Amino acid sequence: MAAAHTTQLSWLFKTLAGVILGYGLALALSGWFAWIGPGGLTPLNKYQFTMWLVPPLWLAVLCSVFLFRRARQAWLWLGLVNLLAFAVLRLLRYWLA
Repeated sequence: MAAAHTTQLSWLFKTLAGVILGYGLALALSGWFAWIGPGGLTPLNKYQFTMWLVPPLWLAVLCSVFLFRRARQAWLWLGLVNLLAFAVLRLLRYWLA
């Protein structure tokens, strides 16, 4: 019975990692597209596409989070990837602004 409880908690924390950190990662990656994509930030229709790019990226991260063996690994790796993604986004804004 303890193994089932541990598995349920692991799935819960993996899901939370995918929802919380996956959202941040999806925002950062859509920001990359906004700055690096064709035309920079000038085309008006690019804002709409960038907005609609977030849900598929978020769901991709949420689905892939269950490939981790432990919830702690999911939190650590996604946290590091988020830090890296937002650092690159910050650099892109600095260089391209």
